Amino acid sequence: MTITSISIIKKIVVLFLVFAGLYYAQGFLIPLLIGGVLATLFLPFSKWLESKKIPKGLAALICLITMLIVVTAIGFLLAWQLNELVKDFALIKEKTVYQFYRAQQYILFHFGISTENQVSALKEQQPFVADFIKLIAGSITSILTQFILILVYVFCIIYYRSHLKNFLIKLYPSTKKKEVEKVIFHSTRVSQQYLLGLAKMISVLWVMYFIGFSILGVKNALFFAILCGLLEVIPFVGNIIGTTLTLLVAAVNGASLPMLGGIAATYGIVQLIQGWVLEPLIVGSQVKINPFATIIALIIAELLWGIPGIFIAIPTIAILKIVFDNVASLKPYGYLIGEIVVRKKEIPLVKKIQKQVSKLIK
Repeated sequence: MTITSISIIKKIVVLFLVFAGLYYAQGFLIPLLIGGVLATLFLPFSKWLESKKIPKGLAALICLITMLIVVTAIGFLLAWQLNELVKDFALIKEKTVYQFYRAQQYILFHFGISTENQVSALKEQQPFVADFIKLIAGSITSILTQFILILVYVFCIIYYRSHLKNFLIKLYPSTKKKEVEKVIFHSTRVSQQYLLGLAKMISVLWVMYFIGFSILGVKNALFFAILCGLLEVIPFVGNIIGTTLTLLVAAVNGASLPMLGGIAATYGIVQLIQGWVLEPLIVGSQVKINPFATIIALIIAELLWGIPGIFIAIPTIAILKIVFDNVASLKPYGYLIGEIVVRKKEIPLVKKIQKQVSKLIK
């Protein structure tokens, strides 16, 4: 009994030390892991370039330039749409003031809090707002630094991938070589397919949201469509945040109740299509993690590393699942976080739609 208690305490201490190490080493680990995950996405492209007799260094550089072009294109698109949004800033400000005045009057008549007290309470929050602005300014500098590091890591991991792979193989006895190679192959593959599937999903969401918002006559429909699509990188809540922001800006712009209802309905329809049609086809069952384990992983990753942690949580836990499944002593943990296989009753209409969409994607 004593040995068991000591063993449990040791495991808790080790777990605590691991989390503490992850937290305090985040400045080093975050760009390294993001660079590693992104590098796996470009490995097939790099191998293809090398098969065309292009030197490995040049192939890695082309992959890096391609990634920069994609990021720059998305940034340019967002900046262009933000510029359109800024043009309406004076009108939005005027309407915000009007809505704020209405809110003040509502609070006065229903809660008896005078306008002076409301203004006083808002003034007390000004230091917090100033600190928040300073935090954002500091974050922009940090993001630029981290981005440069990520680019360096992506290049190095693509270029030295064979060297890194051989290092991992040498850590284990020669009898385990095939098993280690299998784990490495499946780890890179699951990361590739998750990111590629996510990119396809975001592209399709952009189109669907843009069509829905345009039909409703939402101002800056393209910007909000891009925003809702990009927030897909945050599972479960990303699209809700994007749609909520769209609703808030539309309400400030004086949108009617039918339009606001239409925005909410667009979100519901898109989520329905995404869950029943797109996810089974585009993402599939490559990331075989149950929703409960996914939510816990996202919460822990956010607590440790913030938003970057959310981005890399799912591919990281998917890779851990592969490692757990191939190490005898860790197989129970692989089972714990793995998906529960449930046979779904196929709906003929959904099956037909999936086939048609599958043809379009391919």
